[in-house]
Amino acid sequence: MTPFDGNDNIRPDLLAPIIDGAIVAGVHVLVSNGNTGEFSGLTMDEALEMVRKTAELVDRRAPLIGGVGRSVREACQLARTSKESGCDAIMVHQAPDPFVAPRGLKDYVSRIADAADGLPLVLYIRNDAMGTNAIAELCAIPSVIGVKWATPNPQKLAEAMRACDPSIMWVGGLAETWAPALYAVGARGFTSGLINVWPQRSVEIHHALEQQDYSKARELIEGMRAFEEVRAEEMGGANVSGVKAALKLLGNDCGHARPPAAWPLTRNQSEKIASLLSSAGLHPA
Repeated sequence: MTPFDGNDNIRPDLLAPIIDGAIVAGVHVLVSNGNTGEFSGLTMDEALEMVRKTAELVDRRAPLIGGVGRSVREACQLARTSKESGCDAIMVHQAPDPFVAPRGLKDYVSRIADAADGLPLVLYIRNDAMGTNAIAELCAIPSVIGVKWATPNPQKLAEAMRACDPSIMWVGGLAETWAPALYAVGARGFTSGLINVWPQRSVEIHHALEQQDYSKARELIEGMRAFEEVRAEEMGGANVSGVKAALKLLGNDCGHARPPAAWPLTRNQSEKIASLLSSAGLHPA
């Protein structure tokens, strides 16, 4: 996530204990300028600064992916800066333009690949309406090595996997609660906002899924489900807010979530988060 101070300025230094905790817990890959990092709410200068500072804090102790997006020129600039900062790969956010043509999207990703100059690319697919053929064409771009699949449609995921090169890696992009369903059709790994707060639980869930111990995975997920339920409220507008509220309760105040996110949480939402942290035995540092 992206910390802010009381004047709504970014405070990358506040990420240090979060990054350290995730690495110690065994989180495999970290992402700067993802959606939990409020990428859409950052200015271009802020996004560039966040990837630079995050890379310094990670200090090559774990693979780091830099998120890029917006206009094609901005995305290319972010890709170049991510590489210069030491990122190991680029994650391409799905283009927000209201007039996205599948062949135009292929040009968009190809230009980013050129700017990334050899870094591998991960596609972030939040809307599978472009169709399987278009997804397969994107995955055929030489630099593309993986897909973050963030649509609640396992059948479409299975179809896309069949249409693409077997070497493409498919990662569940809907956090822990959707991981078992996406694992069942072939996804491996999952993205997580919980790693900012409780990375040990995310790693435990991953281990259970890799061992095909779905019963254990379900049990572990039930113990953190309230966190994701809060984040899904208000049309998903509490997504980042839930993370930052939990961090504040744990004594690591990383500031607010920027509009149009829901901030602060409602009393009911706050009580759910507090109850979860208490039941998990997590207490202020």
